[in-house]
Amino acid sequence: MGRETLNGASETLCRREQWHAIAASFMGWTLDAFDYSTVVFLVDRLATQFGVTKGAIILSLAATLAMRPVGALVFGLFADRYGRRVALMSNILCYSVLELLCGFSRSYTEFILLRTFYGIGMGGEWGVGASLAMETAPKRWRGLFSGALQSGWAVGYLLAAVAARFILPAWGWRAMFWAGGVPALLVLYVRARVPEPEAWKANRVQNTGAILKTITRDSKSFIYLVLLMTLMMFLSHGTQDLYPDFLKSAHHIAAKTVASIAILYNFGAILGSVLFGQFSEKYGRRRGMTVALVLSLVVIPLWAFGRSAASLALAAVLMQMGVQGAWGIIPAHLNELAPASSRSLLPGLAYQLGILIAAPTNTFEYALRNRLGYAWALSAFELAVIVMGMIVINLGRERRGLDFTELASRQGAS
Repeated sequence: MGRETLNGASETLCRREQWHAIAASFMGWTLDAFDYSTVVFLVDRLATQFGVTKGAIILSLAATLAMRPVGALVFGLFADRYGRRVALMSNILCYSVLELLCGFSRSYTEFILLRTFYGIGMGGEWGVGASLAMETAPKRWRGLFSGALQSGWAVGYLLAAVAARFILPAWGWRAMFWAGGVPALLVLYVRARVPEPEAWKANRVQNTGAILKTITRDSKSFIYLVLLMTLMMFLSHGTQDLYPDFLKSAHHIAAKTVASIAILYNFGAILGSVLFGQFSEKYGRRRGMTVALVLSLVVIPLWAFGRSAASLALAAVLMQMGVQGAWGIIPAHLNELAPASSRSLLPGLAYQLGILIAAPTNTFEYALRNRLGYAWALSAFELAVIVMGMIVINLGRERRGLDFTELASRQGAS
């Protein structure tokens, strides 16, 4: 098999091995997103099944999000110390088994405990998968692959919407979670096809203490990334998680139509991730994120107050093109800003601490609905988030085009 040098990526990996690594990262994030998003489409069903309020089911979403930093810490340290490949396999197995068990829940207590522990598995995947993909991707295509990788969230959400449209009516809510056990098979693919990135090998440290020191040494950058990720989580979960329930409750749209709208706006999210990811490769990470957020900002009125299912669907597509367009730049941006020796831990932990801080987003928006109405609660919250997000993005720095391989050779195993 021919070998060739690709600028900014591993110099000893062939093109086929690079594709396997990127594909594994994408599929891991996609299936993780599917597992999380199943609950979004089951709020009513689960509340009835367990005899609790819809607010209690929404609380389980917050419990999942709150535990994600634990997973980022555990699996991030593991990946930086022992390798991306084995960490990714362990992580996928963890969240897949817990998702499968959710389908056997007999009470609300069992369900929320499983969703809480599932958050640990979910929290580890992004940091490990993003570092594997970004260290493997050719530098000149990093923005494009960043968008493709992050679009895995939208693909997973889309698959959950498809499952809600077809699996749920035919086999019930438990089958939705049982389908989430399928990702465990991905472990076999990772083991057989995915190599370790050369950038990790060159920057491998001898103990976990050295990895943890990078957070204190780069504390200002770490705090900035946590703030950025918090606002991005407000944006993503604030526009997605309650939107199906909003369409049903506030606009009285039938559940099947809501699932169809969700499918459409996730296609928009996928397109936005890839387009803005590549846009950032040419015009810069911060500029790309800002332009994407402007798109989301201008469609808020139609997104919340549209008068027909068609107008709401169009606005939702444009909204998610902007939201996930900005998100599509995040894997490349965070990995370029992270120290070489902790490229799984620091971005992943910042990402998941942002989730921890933003965990009450759904509960807060749902409570705000009682004071302002559902449409004003969502639109006012996201208006403030988008404006603050644009300010924070442009206060930070960027290192677009950073060569991970050259950095590794200069720094060694520092």
